[in-house]
Amino acid sequence: MASSSSKQAVTTAVRSACRKGRGQWQPQRPQSLWIRHLAPGTARLRCMSTGPTDYRDINSQPIDFRSIQAAAEIELDPGRTPNQTFFVKARPIPATPSYFTRTPKFNDSFLTLESLSRTYGNLPTIPPSQAQRVAWQNLEDLKLSLGEPIKSTDFARCLALVKKLHNIHPKLKPKVIEDALEPFKKEVQPFLAEKSVASIDKYGRAHAAGKRKSSVALVWLVEGLGEVLINGKTLPEYFGRVHDRESALWALHATDRLGKYNVWAKVEGGGTTGQAEALTLGIARALMIHEPALKPALRRAGCVTRDPRKVERKKAGHVKARKSPTWVKR
Repeated sequence: MASSSSKQAVTTAVRSACRKGRGQWQPQRPQSLWIRHLAPGTARLRCMSTGPTDYRDINSQPIDFRSIQAAAEIELDPGRTPNQTFFVKARPIPATPSYFTRTPKFNDSFLTLESLSRTYGNLPTIPPSQAQRVAWQNLEDLKLSLGEPIKSTDFARCLALVKKLHNIHPKLKPKVIEDALEPFKKEVQPFLAEKSVASIDKYGRAHAAGKRKSSVALVWLVEGLGEVLINGKTLPEYFGRVHDRESALWALHATDRLGKYNVWAKVEGGGTTGQAEALTLGIARALMIHEPALKPALRRAGCVTRDPRKVERKKAGHVKARKSPTWVKR
């Protein structure tokens, strides 16, 4: 009896010591998988865990989520002052949906033109002959300016929209259309350039140039007694044929100005016929500087327009440009 009571006392002492230490010895409990639902009055939360030795039933006491404190913020840039803005690296987003196409810049411009055509396409237009003349970029110029491989069919459709919007009446055309058409214009507009007007110099001379075939004639015309010098020689000395002499002074002869002006000319290149006709054009242009009213008479005489014809080249297998070799039967 004494031995059993002593054993009981030892067991009680050991258990009390274990309860105080709480880490040295605990009664072993079988671990199991727990899946529990909270009570209807508590937060809707499902949890799955293994039952610890001192497992407390989750339904025994509701969890107060307001008492839970979030973890401290992580300082990503310790050297930043409170007043400095911290920029977090983000994924770059394209500025336009056409970014993923083959020709993004051209597509954006084309979509803008289509939108303007739908919005302002019903405005009154004027005939193309009455619209302001504009030199538009061709396909190669647009490829070079945008740096994109534009197809010819797409360029043709785009240019049709450009011309359609350009023909809208100037008084009704909004500024947004002018801004959209500006990238399609050439940098240098030849139709806006003012032609330089030839005038008489301080010595009373009018200077002009004439060309025919491969001949070039520089002419100075001044009021005088009708003297003519060509490359430092008189007219009969330079041209042996009478036809060439008459052809050279045909502009003065057609306007009855033979004895009123002196001619000093410098001619080079080609033969006598080409040089004589080059002189005709040069003298006519110089005469129009002195007397602009003579232009209709000179045009009727055929002295204003340059003759663009040139010698046709010889062909292989032919004697000349078109002459074939003589056919021989045997």
